Amino acid sequence: MIPWVEGTVLVLFFLLPVVLDDFWVLFFTRVLILGLLALSFDLVWGYAGILSLGQALFFGMAGYSCALLATELGITSILILLPTAALVGLTVALVLAAMVILGKRVPTTVFVALGTLTGSYVVERLARGWSYVGGQNGIPSLPRLTLGQHEITEGRVYYYLALAILTAIYLALRWLVRSQFGLVLAGIREQETRMPFLGYKVQNYKGVVFALAGLIAGVSGGLYAFHEGYVGPGQLGPVLSTQVVLYVLFGGVGTLIGAIIGVLTIDLFSFHLSEQWETGWPIVLGLLLLAVVTLRPTGVIGIFVSERERVGSFGKPDLSDSRAEVSGNEPGKP
Repeated sequence: MIPWVEGTVLVLFFLLPVVLDDFWVLFFTRVLILGLLALSFDLVWGYAGILSLGQALFFGMAGYSCALLATELGITSILILLPTAALVGLTVALVLAAMVILGKRVPTTVFVALGTLTGSYVVERLARGWSYVGGQNGIPSLPRLTLGQHEITEGRVYYYLALAILTAIYLALRWLVRSQFGLVLAGIREQETRMPFLGYKVQNYKGVVFALAGLIAGVSGGLYAFHEGYVGPGQLGPVLSTQVVLYVLFGGVGTLIGAIIGVLTIDLFSFHLSEQWETGWPIVLGLLLLAVVTLRPTGVIGIFVSERERVGSFGKPDLSDSRAEVSGNEPGKP
């Protein structure tokens, strides 16, 4: 049933700009861009069991790098800035992976979580005190992205650009997690201590998937900076990293589509709750998230699909079970 859910979400996003006004087009463009960031966390946590609490670090570093290229050097071409954002996210993720994942000893989940969280916090504090990148004020008034002689304006053009990039990356990840590489990741997530006995270098696989997640977060950060026209310290810190964790937990860990649903649902609830109760809406939202995570650990996606469909199955089917189903008998009985 997951392909049915994926197709429905894609068609919904494709048709939204046709029926919505400009404000909502901008709102859902932001949802699409943050959906990329949520995908990056779902990849490392949902498929490889890496609890990274520093995804905002790759997101923000890419945004700052692209903003500096645009304001200091006048580079606005999307053909330069988006690859740069991806490269920055990849590079920062590799550096962080070398410190918290690729050591001589196999790191614990808590060590990786605290290491990535600390990295995010340290860089955020550095940005707040560094006048060259605007300090507390960040870098405002960014120019628009360009493609040749044409500006990519906020609205429907930027929306479909974000949708195209999200769809392409989603399909690539969908293929990856269903490949042999994805099967190894599933083994690491479920039985990490046994995988080395099968000849797999677990830390190398973790480093690769961590770097790939950094690349995706970097693309998201570059798109977000130019859509908002601003980049600031808040896009680097633990608050955004924690928000991404909530997106994925709410939508459904280890499903990819759950990350997108989580961003869409939480941001819509946040917007409407803030209109109804300006001061207390975070309390209501927090209780709602707590209820969903407690009562439905598989997230919102668990309402539509079974646990077997969500996790997936590998290997050849049991032919004896299939014959028994066809004959109407239980397995093992004549």
